[in-house]
Amino acid sequence: MPHSHRREPESVALTTHPTELGTMVLAATDDALVYCGFDEPVAVRRRLTGAGLRETPVPPQDGAEAQVPPQEGARPSAAVLTRARTQLDAYLAGTSRTFRLPLDLRLATPFSRQTVLALEDFVPYGRTATYKELATAMARPRAARAVGTALGANPLCVVLPCHRIVGSTGRLTGYAGGVPAKRFLLDLEARPEAAPCPSSRRGRQAVAASADRP
Repeated sequence: MPHSHRREPESVALTTHPTELGTMVLAATDDALVYCGFDEPVAVRRRLTGAGLRETPVPPQDGAEAQVPPQEGARPSAAVLTRARTQLDAYLAGTSRTFRLPLDLRLATPFSRQTVLALEDFVPYGRTATYKELATAMARPRAARAVGTALGANPLCVVLPCHRIVGSTGRLTGYAGGVPAKRFLLDLEARPEAAPCPSSRRGRQAVAASADRP
């Protein structure tokens, strides 16, 4: 009788990263970023374990070392984390307006996944919208509360911009990183864009956001 082989859990690397918003937790598989947010590492680890992922330690990278490419032989997840740190820092410094990262939304429920994937097109950089407006755009005008819950479970904060959704009166509510973090992001995105110099204009790349898992 043939023996059945249990499938090994997919590996994931987790790290903390100091930012203008406070310490954030980042997690990545060898293929994509799966978490960027404000939960405590122990809570993130529970979510990852529940999704069938097994943590693999990565060497700590602090300060300037965080910009150094992973050493030869390091897992691909380390490269994903390095890219995520670099792009997150650039975004929060106002020198970049986009993320070019492979994304994996396996930590999101189907409705949360649908909701956060609608954000970039519905409410672009520098704009805000209400929960009700987003719900209406998703053809669920009575689901403003459900939309708020879905955004609250966003596993890829900042990268998928749930911070751009505000209360019906414009009040800043319901952000995992807290109201000060939400205000910082909206103030950052409200700044006028500096005109690129001719030498850099040619090299600008279009936004490329990657997919979730089925």
